[in-house]
Amino acid sequence: MQYLVVSYSHKNTDIVVREKLAFSDAEEKHRALRSVLDVHGVNEAILLSTCNRVEFIVSTSNPSAALDAIFMVLHHHSALSVEELEGRADVYEDEGAVHHIFAVASSLDSLVVGETQIAGQLKDAFRFAYENGYCSQKLARVIHFAFKCAAEVRNSTDISKSPVSVAGAAVTQAKEVMGGNLGGFTGLVVGAGEMSRIVAQHLVANGCNVIIFNRSMERAKAIAEEVGERIDVEPFHALPEYINRYRLLFTATGASHAVITDEMVQPATFERHWFDLAVPRDVDVISGKNVNVYAVDDLQQIVDTNLSMRREQARKAYEIVGRYTMEFFRWLQSMMIDPLIKEIRLKAKKSALAEVERAVKKGFITPESRENVERLVHNAFKKFLHDPTVRLRAVADQPRADTIIEAIKYIFDTDAEVKMGDKYKCEFIMKDDIK
Repeated sequence: MQYLVVSYSHKNTDIVVREKLAFSDAEEKHRALRSVLDVHGVNEAILLSTCNRVEFIVSTSNPSAALDAIFMVLHHHSALSVEELEGRADVYEDEGAVHHIFAVASSLDSLVVGETQIAGQLKDAFRFAYENGYCSQKLARVIHFAFKCAAEVRNSTDISKSPVSVAGAAVTQAKEVMGGNLGGFTGLVVGAGEMSRIVAQHLVANGCNVIIFNRSMERAKAIAEEVGERIDVEPFHALPEYINRYRLLFTATGASHAVITDEMVQPATFERHWFDLAVPRDVDVISGKNVNVYAVDDLQQIVDTNLSMRREQARKAYEIVGRYTMEFFRWLQSMMIDPLIKEIRLKAKKSALAEVERAVKKGFITPESRENVERLVHNAFKKFLHDPTVRLRAVADQPRADTIIEAIKYIFDTDAEVKMGDKYKCEFIMKDDIK
């Protein structure tokens, strides 16, 4: 069994490609995960799809077949050629895959290093896969360790102090283009998800009034109540009127198509700044009409500044990620080795007892001497297995341990493995206090 990650992010794709790769609704995710798991040798799978990344995380005994399946699923979903998908993808296997997952959970691989949304997004992706039967113990172990790692990164570094998210970067950019002060202005926020909530919080913190638009008025009102002050809620159908009255707009819906189109926009005498934080994009290309549209990738300058400020903290954080990666494999291999040793010893004992029983029945040994013979045979097997046991435990910390363990399993025809104890069950990952 190996871990495999196929990753498309801001590092290897632009927003146009990420729009095509994004999975906007649950049914698309169901189809994709089912298709990948239909391949022989793919045991478990998680699909992580955010505005900045699309990643498949899988447990597989056949990485080559898993890769082919993932590329084919993405090809059918996005209409991108398999060749382009293969050329763009970052592919991580085993230690590299686990290291990458830990870095993602710790927000080190995010567009804005230290942002706080990714942990919740990863948790949601795991919950979706787990509750629908697409993943179980093997990936749960990785995700469990990923959140342990992320918690230590947060607690041991300043990487997430005064956290900056993509939403926060958009508000920072808006503040800059509006002359350094948002006080007295009104910002339109379209959508009522996590991104919109963070935008609203940042706008209010900068003295900006906020009007939220969403198809579900209840969800929009919930954000207004949570943030508290200077927030109004308007029905979604009123959006065309408001976008032509105000200068600032931030949109982050989960729609699979544009919600603001060119025909909705009227010419204005003032300059407007619209921040499209959705993937796929919410704003259709607007030409002229005094509208400046900023997509996620346009926030790169703020991201680079953020990264420069946090470079030293990131170095410390990556040291923690590296340490947790090694600890994970040590823990995983010890879980595999101890049951394997126990199973081999049990097989040896059963074989010895069966032969003693046969010898008694055939008269080779007397019933009176049976106990002594059993003890003799047991000691002989114990001595025979001593050196292999010592060597097997010694190799637990080495990368080649998996190969050796799988070979021994094949030779002794066993699939011994420890089941996850209560402290490692998936419910831990789903606790509300994991952010």
